[in-house]
Amino acid sequence: MRTDLEFATIRRLSVQDFRREFLKMAGLGVAGSATVLLTSPAARAQAGGSQGERPVYFDVRRFGAKGDGTSIDGGAINAAIDAAANVGGGTVVFPAGVYASYSIHLKSNVALYLQQGATILAASTPYDGTAKGYDNAEPQGAWEPYQDYGHNHWHNSLIWGEDIHDFGIFGPGLIYGKGLSRGWDREKALPDSNAKGVGNKGIALKNCRNVILSDFSILQGGWFGVLATGVDNMTIDNLKIDTNRDGIDIDCCRNVRVSNCTVNSPWDDGICPKSSYALGHARPTENVTIANCYVTGAYELGSVLDGTWKLRDVKDGQWGTGRIKCGTESNGGFKNIAISNCVFEKCHGVAIESEDGAIVEDITITGVTMRDVVAPFFLRLGARLRGPKPETVVGRMKRILISNVTSSNAALLPSIIAGVAGHPVEDVKVSDVYLEHVGGGGLDLAGIQPPEKAEAYPDPAMFGQLPASGWFARHAKNLEMTNVEIAVQRTDARPAFHLEDVQGADFFRMKAPGTKEQFRLKGVSDFRVFGCRHYADKTVDGPSEMTV
Repeated sequence: MRTDLEFATIRRLSVQDFRREFLKMAGLGVAGSATVLLTSPAARAQAGGSQGERPVYFDVRRFGAKGDGTSIDGGAINAAIDAAANVGGGTVVFPAGVYASYSIHLKSNVALYLQQGATILAASTPYDGTAKGYDNAEPQGAWEPYQDYGHNHWHNSLIWGEDIHDFGIFGPGLIYGKGLSRGWDREKALPDSNAKGVGNKGIALKNCRNVILSDFSILQGGWFGVLATGVDNMTIDNLKIDTNRDGIDIDCCRNVRVSNCTVNSPWDDGICPKSSYALGHARPTENVTIANCYVTGAYELGSVLDGTWKLRDVKDGQWGTGRIKCGTESNGGFKNIAISNCVFEKCHGVAIESEDGAIVEDITITGVTMRDVVAPFFLRLGARLRGPKPETVVGRMKRILISNVTSSNAALLPSIIAGVAGHPVEDVKVSDVYLEHVGGGGLDLAGIQPPEKAEAYPDPAMFGQLPASGWFARHAKNLEMTNVEIAVQRTDARPAFHLEDVQGADFFRMKAPGTKEQFRLKGVSDFRVFGCRHYADKTVDGPSEMTV
């Protein structure tokens, strides 16, 4: 029998050590040796314990779950969770089988463990809803218009928890959201997300703390595979997500670690920090690391998980979104975000967005490799201002460092830094970066004057085609680039760099496709290019319009 001191020690271990210890305790079944007292003999018998003690593990089959893929096992699953919670905590185990269910209610100090071969299946509902399906969407307040329907509700999910702490979901099983809506209610193959009894998220968490999600897979996760709102101290590790909308959304959260995850999300974003107004107040997402992850929007749903890797049929290299993005919901801001050692393939690139008054500062992006992406970088400070008035004003974006990045075969759109008039993106430093685009832009593109679209939904394609082959920067301040190379596969008539309304721009040891007129300046002051093999050193002090 383990002592309380031993369990306290286990809780203090690292995620990797915790997982190792957890698997040692769990084995492949529920025959663990750790026991504590149980108050009811009937509950002991149901949970699988002997007289005077109970196992740490609660087998859902002992509570009546069939695991046959047809019977609705939600009642048995929730009974097992309740039994564990009622005695102070424990682990609810899903042996191999398919457990069809509606809403599953997470509780404090209770972990779910999906054994190899175990699947939690989101049961289907009629398109127009049902009285006996998923929990209904809870009411919201006057702030409901400030974010979309999916972000405003949590209870209408396959698995959800609110105001709970110290819990987790562990693998290596599968969560299959087959019966979930994805919020695109024009398609009749899936139910209407606004209807009663319809679920639209795989896992939804609100106002929680001390959470671990690790090792399992999600197939077709609905509107969000994982939606965490107001969650602090959360680790998401080694998930494989093959889904029909967003993979992981981290909204208004603090101290979050996302690592070693694979996300295929052809129709929406892969890993997406947000800072919405869904809690009824603006709360930043801060102290977040995203490391060692693979994101893509290229593959048919399910083909990453089953290993067939079937490419979707797309035109002109416009792959699905599939990216890492801070935004679009951005009331509370993003602070202290580190993205490192991630791989992007056939998707959009990194997006950092402030549209609704967010303060965005202290962001690092390093050690990233991209292939076949649309716009490797998109930094957007906009003025949609979806939030309570009059306090919602244009935010701020500053101190963003990008380094050690390679991108090959990117689409025609360049990387973008775009503020709005009077509100520049500040203090962006780019170093040791290689960006190769398909090129082929003609003189017609070189002469484009892109619209401002200050209030438009932020997306790299929002301005249309752009007059630069490498970087388009407008309304920026203190921009520095060092050891940056722009390459094109086909001759491109556009300059590599188009700078407009930029105050303070240093370019050192640059390499561009041509040997002259690769910098177009419009309303640029305090500009300097130096130390480049093919360009003479040049300094421009006052606002100027010229090519260099």
